[in-house]
Amino acid sequence: MGAFETEKPAKDAAVVETQSPEEDLNQPSPLRKIISVASIAAGLQFGWALQLSLLTPYVQLLGIPHKWSSLIWLCGPVSGMIVQPIVGYHSDRCTSRFGRRRPFIAAGAALVAVAVFLIGYAADFGHKMGDKLEQDTARVRAIGIFAFGFWILDVANNTLQGPCRAFLADLSAGDAKRTRVANGFFSFFMAVGNVLGYAAGSYSNLHKMFPFAMTKACDIYCANLKSCFFLSITLLLIVTVSSLWYVKDKQWSPAVNSGDEKASKVPFFGEIFGAFKVMQRPMWMLLMVTALNWIAWFPFLLFDTDWMGREVYGGDSGGDAGMVKQYNKGVHAGALGLMLQSIVLLFMSLGVEWIGRKVGGAKRLWGIVNFILAIGLAMTVLVSKLAAEHRKTAGELAGPSSGVRAGALSLFAVLGIPLAITFSIPFALASIFSNSSGAGQGLSIGVLNLAIVIPQMIISLGGGSFDALFGGGNLPVFVVGAIAAAISGVLALTVLPSPPPDAPALKSGAMGFH
Repeated sequence: MGAFETEKPAKDAAVVETQSPEEDLNQPSPLRKIISVASIAAGLQFGWALQLSLLTPYVQLLGIPHKWSSLIWLCGPVSGMIVQPIVGYHSDRCTSRFGRRRPFIAAGAALVAVAVFLIGYAADFGHKMGDKLEQDTARVRAIGIFAFGFWILDVANNTLQGPCRAFLADLSAGDAKRTRVANGFFSFFMAVGNVLGYAAGSYSNLHKMFPFAMTKACDIYCANLKSCFFLSITLLLIVTVSSLWYVKDKQWSPAVNSGDEKASKVPFFGEIFGAFKVMQRPMWMLLMVTALNWIAWFPFLLFDTDWMGREVYGGDSGGDAGMVKQYNKGVHAGALGLMLQSIVLLFMSLGVEWIGRKVGGAKRLWGIVNFILAIGLAMTVLVSKLAAEHRKTAGELAGPSSGVRAGALSLFAVLGIPLAITFSIPFALASIFSNSSGAGQGLSIGVLNLAIVIPQMIISLGGGSFDALFGGGNLPVFVVGAIAAAISGVLALTVLPSPPPDAPALKSGAMGFH
């Protein structure tokens, strides 16, 4: 039945315990250990929040035009498509004495530190290498250093996130309810990281904590970004080191005379193709709904603060001093909106399990919130039109009215509801489906990740050019996102199967992989 069948731990692998003898690692771990591992998401998401809120405006300040700025974000999906399945595959088979997941999590955290240093100091390094500081001149060397650091950061994030989610699935030991709770806590700590990241991004005087951050080549905006990254890496290292010290991991060792030697010779890409070959309809439906869901999400996640700066506040990162100032005000207001969104995400994450039961199951909840996402994205058109009408009477540099600003911030907050579901339910379903087949958790999360990164690649390659066809701005791709969200909601309600609500482990072959 393909490469996955050789992975079933009951037949093919002997687990060597690296924890105390009295703890059975084949049983669900205590909730405190799951929470400890899930807390790594706070450090990870702190940096990701800074990317989403500040880096698109930052690359435009370095001289990259708006319509090309989305190409920088191609780094994430490409690295996710390649790195996360590879990392997941090898973390399923890692024989290190430190366990299967912990070496990859530690390596990912170290790479994040390197990447953040390169991104934060890109303007300084570029200036020392010969970049001119004129406003209308692209800083080619700084852009190159930034792009290189950004690639490393996305590789590091994928090296870190996949094994973290797989580690949580390991700690849940096949218990479906515990798996959903673990992913709910991961989503909760992602919200915590978002709140911290967006709060830091919206505070314009953070650079005063690090006076050395502001240099001739790095203005106040750049210095604030640099200071945010300093705080981000500090938090990530603290939660990662403490979690990996407190929660031990299973050490995996191929059993003798069990067929594992044959399994270990199956090439990585053979495993990936084998995964797709043996997937049945339910798992394909999960991938389809996930892909459409991310076609909806990624334009907004990529351009939300840029939308606030351009369409809502009427600024321009490439205009005169007044327009740049107005644009920066919008970006900081967008960071505030993202912080409000993260607060909603935080509380929503704690209630996913309870709300799912009240509305009739995970798939129904996912379908409902996808319609909320579709309405929210469509409402960006109305908010933008109202802001433009206000500027016609109040002046180009007047900014939005208080009502329009409140409406825009409310949109950010409401979208925290579907975001909490996006961060938890698809990954929980993938873990549950993999338990039904005996598939490795790391590889299963990697396969699901393909349904996330391929839509991101489509948006990164075509989003800016598509917007340019309609006169520039962000609204055209937001409308596409609204349509994709509505379709995703319909499919979630009609074709996505519901897993058993509280089964300790799903029966093999019931759904997903067979």
